[in-house]
Amino acid sequence: MTLPLTDPSNAPSERHGLEEFLDYFRQVVRRKAYGLTPDQLNHTVASSSLTIGGILRHLTLVEESWFVEVLQGKELGEPWSSVDWNTDRDWDFESAAGMTAEELLVVHEQSCEVSRGILAEVVNLDTRTERCDSDGEKFNVRWVLIHLIEEYARHAGHADLLREDIDGEIGD
Repeated sequence: MTLPLTDPSNAPSERHGLEEFLDYFRQVVRRKAYGLTPDQLNHTVASSSLTIGGILRHLTLVEESWFVEVLQGKELGEPWSSVDWNTDRDWDFESAAGMTAEELLVVHEQSCEVSRGILAEVVNLDTRTERCDSDGEKFNVRWVLIHLIEEYARHAGHADLLREDIDGEIGD
C-alpha cells in the first residue's frame, strides 16, 4: 500500500494552483518515507548526509517556520524552540535518526494541517508576512508558496534518489 497522490488541476486559479502544487509535493515526499524502517529512513547515498527521514523532519520545520514564524510572526514551539541552531544548524535533519516513518509522517501532517489553516485565513496572496528577511523586507504570501513548492520539489528529487537506492522504488 502507498499513500494517495492527487495531481494538480490542469487549469486552476493562481491561488488554487499554488496550493495544489504545494500539496502535491508534500504528498510526493511523504510517499518516499512511507513504509520504511528507521534504518532505511536513515540511509545515505555517496558522500551526502541527506536521509529521507531527515528530509521529512526538515520539511516539518520548514512548514512551521514559514507559516507560524514568518507569516504569523509567532515563536516556534517544541521541539524547535529549544534547539541551539547556532551550535547545530542541521539538528532538524539529524534529529530524525531513529524515528519511525509513522512518527515522522504524523508530525509532518500535523504541521501541514496547521499551515493549511493559517493559509485559509489569508484572503489575498499579496498579504505581507509579519517577519522580514535579513534586509528588512517582508515577503508576500505568493512568494512563500512559490518558495515552499521549490523547497519541496528539490527535496522530493533527493528523496527519490534515496528511495531508489534503498529498495528500487521509483516514480512520482
